[in-house]
Amino acid sequence: MRIYESDSIRNVAILGHSGAGKSNMTEALEFTAGLTTRISNPNDAVKISSDTTLHTVEYQSLKFNFLDIPGYSDFFGELESGLAAADGAIIIVDGTTDLSVGTETSLELADSRSIPRFIFVNKIDSEKADYEKILSQLREKYGKRIAPFHVPWGKGDDFKGHINVVDMYAREYDGKECHNASIPEDMNDAVSPVRDMLLEAVAETSEELMDKFFNGEEFTTAEIHRGLRKGVLSCDVIPVICGSTFKNIGLHTTFDMVRDYLPAPKDNKKINPDKKEFVCQVFKTVIDSFLGKVSYVKILSGELKPDSDIYNINKRIKGRVGKISTMVINKLEELPKAVYGDIVIFTKLLQTQTSDTLSNSEKEAAVPNITFPKAQMLVAIEPLNKNDDEKISTGLQKLTEEDPSFTWHRDMETGQTVLGVQGELHTTTLIDKLKNKFGVEVKIEDLKVPYRETIKSTSDVQGKYKKQSGGHGQYGDVKIKFSPSEEHFTFEETIVGGSVPKSYIPAVEKGLRESLAQGVLAGFPVTNIKAVLYDGSYHEVDSSEMSFKVAANLAFKKGMLEAKPVLLEPIMELTIIIPEEYVGDIMGDINKKRGRVIGMEAHKGTKQKIMAEAPMSETFKYANDLKAMTQGRGYFIMALARYEEVPYELANKIINEHKKD
Repeated sequence: MRIYESDSIRNVAILGHSGAGKSNMTEALEFTAGLTTRISNPNDAVKISSDTTLHTVEYQSLKFNFLDIPGYSDFFGELESGLAAADGAIIIVDGTTDLSVGTETSLELADSRSIPRFIFVNKIDSEKADYEKILSQLREKYGKRIAPFHVPWGKGDDFKGHINVVDMYAREYDGKECHNASIPEDMNDAVSPVRDMLLEAVAETSEELMDKFFNGEEFTTAEIHRGLRKGVLSCDVIPVICGSTFKNIGLHTTFDMVRDYLPAPKDNKKINPDKKEFVCQVFKTVIDSFLGKVSYVKILSGELKPDSDIYNINKRIKGRVGKISTMVINKLEELPKAVYGDIVIFTKLLQTQTSDTLSNSEKEAAVPNITFPKAQMLVAIEPLNKNDDEKISTGLQKLTEEDPSFTWHRDMETGQTVLGVQGELHTTTLIDKLKNKFGVEVKIEDLKVPYRETIKSTSDVQGKYKKQSGGHGQYGDVKIKFSPSEEHFTFEETIVGGSVPKSYIPAVEKGLRESLAQGVLAGFPVTNIKAVLYDGSYHEVDSSEMSFKVAANLAFKKGMLEAKPVLLEPIMELTIIIPEEYVGDIMGDINKKRGRVIGMEAHKGTKQKIMAEAPMSETFKYANDLKAMTQGRGYFIMALARYEEVPYELANKIINEHKKD
């Protein structure tokens, strides 16, 4: 592939709800550019995409880097990484349904990151398509920012192109190419109101155009184009076009739209065209069975040639870039050099991870890390083969390099391997990758709650250990007062007169600390307890550190039983972001989960933020519940707040279950 200078590069994220036709769009773009000979039928069995893929296309003397980003909310991490590399976006909308959650999410994310975009209403070749309804819903939700460029020409099997209401001509597709044509007279009534919507959007881009609009003056074609481009780049205007990815109608226009309206790299504020030093950020990592570690990078300044030294600013380590590549039809293709604004691929940078900043200068500052979503759900997994413990650790570690939106850890308390994921589909995908990439088969098991035990009252007990077995015996005797504490564990001693020698007091404390590992109710760890050693006795021959440790353990068990032991459960702090219409349902559901709402406030104008608390045991699958209640429009952040006493009846049930185990 030849070198393209930055002005001739476009980096475009393809976004939208799953099933709208994003992957079909990349196929159609490649078909239009002559890279493939067929476009898949979207009605065939669709494989759910879980990874962002790069599709580089040379067309119209430009280089297009298209990033096909998964549409399911479970793969939100892919959305974050893909948008970190994109300068503009195409949002694919299914023209046969109502406006979807994925469309709303894509537009919100593009807004929050100031990414210029346009909307492609797909599947107009379907009898179910309703372009006017989609336009109306978009306009109702996003107002005058919506600027329709097209009116469909025909519908269903008769769909053959569109009317361009910007330049007022028709475009007809003949099965291979698009040709300009005159607007059919019978379509004037359909074109007029859509053009009025467009001109309203144009008028919003400047005071001068607003004055002309209200004075009833006509805009010149140059003014319309200038206003639209300015509005798109400032994110104040969202153009809408239509087509069919399967029939390849509207794809030539899509290329034109990307070329003329979406930003070149120099229009992205992150890019520094005047800086000579090479700086790039890794936005995606793939572990490939043949290539090893593959790093996808966005170049922010300077240029780099193959076989160059590189410095990882985050890790403070040196490396070397061998080949510089891009991805064409799922195959690596070498590049003679990398220029600022481009998206390229490096291989075998073993210690480099997603978000790392690479440079040819050690003096450069690291680019801010890509922000990945916190886990929405916890899931416990167990290998089918007990000997796969090491393989599962290796596999999970490598998968976290590919996907920073999930976490994992071994819970030493419960003995489980716990994944922090975005949802059930995310879990399934990770399990499949463990099997296919690393040969580890696992099953999901019920997640165990890390309960605690404590005391509500005080006790004053004696722990005495006496054992004779011929020769030296064992003797340790302690008197200890136990009481509740704000701290995890507090130990004090007030021994007077040497009833317990100073040399044995550390053994008493050690015995008590070891006893904390297992409470008296159901064997859960003990917390928030204070122990005061105030008396005891010893034997000059038979006493030892071990005997005093055992005596302390005996006192601990007796002391807990006499001080009203109770079971504690972890309480989670939830921050829930939802559209306002779901507030009542969410608050009611929190109450059903033994939770409580702490407060509520407006969030970014159109949504509500609910602050709540609920027991951990009620939140394991809250991600699924929230998606169901909000049709996928809600999300939440969860963190441990504190431990609280478990209600009496529930505590008895838990204790009995654990005693059976």
